[in-house]
Amino acid sequence: MRLGGGRESNNVQDRRGGGGIRRGGIAVGGGLGGVVLVVLALLFGVDPAVILSGAGGAGPAQVQTEGPPAQDPGARFVRRVLAETEDVWTPAFREIGRTYEPPILVLFSGAVRTGCGTAEATVGPFYCPQDRQVYIDLEFLAALQRQLNAPGDFAAAYVIAHEVGHHVQNLLGALGQGRQSNAAQVRVELQADCLAGAWARRAQDARAILEEGDIEEGLGAAAAVGDDRLQRRGGGQVVPESFTHGSAAQRVAAFRRGLAGGSLQACAPAAG
Repeated sequence: MRLGGGRESNNVQDRRGGGGIRRGGIAVGGGLGGVVLVVLALLFGVDPAVILSGAGGAGPAQVQTEGPPAQDPGARFVRRVLAETEDVWTPAFREIGRTYEPPILVLFSGAVRTGCGTAEATVGPFYCPQDRQVYIDLEFLAALQRQLNAPGDFAAAYVIAHEVGHHVQNLLGALGQGRQSNAAQVRVELQADCLAGAWARRAQDARAILEEGDIEEGLGAAAAVGDDRLQRRGGGQVVPESFTHGSAAQRVAAFRRGLAGGSLQACAPAAG
């Protein structure tokens, strides 16, 4: 990706190494009712029972004093990708007469307290609709990319764009309320994949951020986290009725749809 000359977002909090949190589960209450949080556990092959065990009432997001922005490559990459999402969705919302409110992206290590409860890194990257923040442990994300054979900087950018896609859904009222059926969860996740593709298209058209092979990295990452592939990796049978994110083919198709359309309208769910 060509991000070297791009601006860096100011909406990143660095809570890495803060310590003080060792165990805990995602506390589900209101908002999405755990759809994003629990299915992201499934996305990364984590047993939701492990994440939800010991869940209590959702508390406020942890607030820590912020020092100067970290200058390590991972943090700078995240700030630049988040800036690209801001520079895409701000005018996209303006086109439909809305105002885009960027999310805060929190970098953490080990575990973190959020508006949705306390989460460990094993949940994978996630979005909390209650506090409108994206949470990522960079070390765990890198390990997941190796485990799923989805390397590359654009594969990592796809993960960020997917989580920001959930924020876009939240702002537009497209996340739904309470617990949803598996089919409804799949629609939510596929729309977030589509929004990630639309982001890539608009960023490329505006600032030519993509290099040769980047799209293939994004498609590979989308396919790697398809429910069918994850179920096979877990040694079990493929059970389509249990899908919560969609098959590899569905996720790739959703990403391609956004990439081709490059707009919010292109990712609108089908009627019915």
